[in-house]
Amino acid sequence: MRRYFIRRSAERALQTFGTIRGIAALSVRAIGRDAGTHASTATTLAAMTASGMLTEARAQSDRFPSRALTMVVPFPPGGVADTVGRPIAEAMSRALGQSVVVENRAGAGGAIGMSHVARAKPDGYTLLMALVSISTIPVADEVLGRPPSFNLQQLRPIARITADPTVLAVAADAPYKNYASFERYAKDNPGKLNFGSSGNYGTMHVPMEMLKLARDLKMTHVPYKGAGPAVLGLLSGEINLVATGPASILSHVKAGKIRVLAHWGKEPLQSMPDVPSLDGLGIPVHFSQWSGIFVPSETPPMVINQLRQAAKQAAFDPKVQAAITSAGSPIQYLDAPEFAQFWAEDAKALAEVVRRIGKVD
Repeated sequence: MRRYFIRRSAERALQTFGTIRGIAALSVRAIGRDAGTHASTATTLAAMTASGMLTEARAQSDRFPSRALTMVVPFPPGGVADTVGRPIAEAMSRALGQSVVVENRAGAGGAIGMSHVARAKPDGYTLLMALVSISTIPVADEVLGRPPSFNLQQLRPIARITADPTVLAVAADAPYKNYASFERYAKDNPGKLNFGSSGNYGTMHVPMEMLKLARDLKMTHVPYKGAGPAVLGLLSGEINLVATGPASILSHVKAGKIRVLAHWGKEPLQSMPDVPSLDGLGIPVHFSQWSGIFVPSETPPMVINQLRQAAKQAAFDPKVQAAITSAGSPIQYLDAPEFAQFWAEDAKALAEVVRRIGKVD
């Protein structure tokens, strides 16, 4: 954005310079021997004008942000991205001195909102609150032989906010009371159980496919537009189970409406310490549902630095930490350099998983 301001100001200065040079030429013809003095004066004036415009452009770019920002959440309200995004956006508004407005752009497992930000003007005014599906969607397009919705090089990480293992959740009145009885039921009734997700190859779909492959389970996938609608489907009895982040279901667990059978992590869950890990049950599958902020990759470094500082302030804001932790997802903050390294490694591992899963309905 800064380069844009400077370039445009320079163009205006050059246009002004050209105009003044023209006036100087007229002066030469009009006043003869004094023309040299007038031309010199015109040249000096043009240089001063150009310098002033460039200084003004730098000042404008240094005043970022000068208007409200938009944080795109590529899922409907009620899911992890929305639960994390709203308190973070509110705290970033305080840090930046401008409103950060949350906009839910749901659909295609998050691809619609993510591709929107990937193609947005790289001026810092459009942010993305993404989940791990940002890494799986491009490789899923590859597997399915369709044009990519976006590619990872179009987006630049600002900060990781949370990172939680996915949990396996069922309705409280389901006939299976623990993981062992669930797996036994699934194997005795192949194809009878169905699980909801936020969309094909999304954060709720991939871990279930990993489990199916690891345990040779036959279950039917029912994609929704986001975690919120999928959880509502579980509560209403439309589906039998979901794999989702704790933040999506913790309130329902506390209300006695949902039971959690296991999780995909390696360490005990802070919000559900009594829930066993699949790894601890002898099933070596792991999946972490993290959330993080991204911007278009060509966003100017100065703007990125300001957003990094605002994101860090937001992540350590006591109100934000209380809100997100109470929802079941404690802050697991990483600044941009560390997040970029984490993302590169995670995306590589998930690409291998998606290719192993292959085409799915």
